[in-house]
Amino acid sequence: MAYADDVFIKMCKDILENGQDTKGEKVRPHWEDGTAAYTVKKFGVVNRYDLKKEFPILTLRRTALKSATDEILWIWQRKSNNIHELNSHIWDEWADEEGSIGKAYGYQLSVKHEYREGMFDQVDRVLFDLKNNPYSRRIMTNIYNFEDLHDMHLYPCAYSMTFNCTRNAETGKLVLNAVLNQRSNDVLAANNWNVVQYAVLMHMMAQVSDMEVGELVHMIADAHIYDRHIPLVRELIGREPYPAPEFHLNPDVKNFYDFTPDDVSLTGYRFGEQIRNIPIAI
Repeated sequence: MAYADDVFIKMCKDILENGQDTKGEKVRPHWEDGTAAYTVKKFGVVNRYDLKKEFPILTLRRTALKSATDEILWIWQRKSNNIHELNSHIWDEWADEEGSIGKAYGYQLSVKHEYREGMFDQVDRVLFDLKNNPYSRRIMTNIYNFEDLHDMHLYPCAYSMTFNCTRNAETGKLVLNAVLNQRSNDVLAANNWNVVQYAVLMHMMAQVSDMEVGELVHMIADAHIYDRHIPLVRELIGREPYPAPEFHLNPDVKNFYDFTPDDVSLTGYRFGEQIRNIPIAI
């Protein structure tokens, strides 16, 4: 069994067996037919993935690696907030007629700030510190900007990354670890998608910083399963998982801004049947 499957199954069982049902409460999300979208939720879920040992992609069903990579590069590399620069329709519900999702996600990472060393946006500051100040405890990003929330069509869900470097005593190389903070996570639709995205991002940043990849810690304030997703989740976690595939990143890329989705691939990826037409709460 892939480790990611084991984590996912245990998390889903814990939510379903021990979570709190929000039915009857005042909730913002709703379904397309206008019905309130209630959830069963758990507060403060923490999952850890050692990326040195295994790439954390589900085998219970397929997670589209290249599409997930394209979206994380849309945010972190292209620093875009326009869906016309993204090769999927994930964000269509929140875009205006010009394709903008407002001052959200990539927009926040693109804004330059003044530091002692000069002007950097958040991504370039991280890349600078990983190469020049790897033992700094201040290597982080945060896109939950309260001043701009009124101009965001969707508040950021995965909103902060904190990077931390250690050293491998055996190889002597620096190891890149990170904490991903997420205020809200739709477990069926988005949990493994987000894990895969930020695992890819860590592999990329470690490579261009001449580091080994280490541990990804995923901290979720509100991990929830929507009411209409419960039977889908029960069926999914009842499946037989497969062994984890092997992740490959093009070793020739040394500049973060040169990566493309074609630079990532998997060997031996076996997975269960896809779940079609998952309803998405808006």
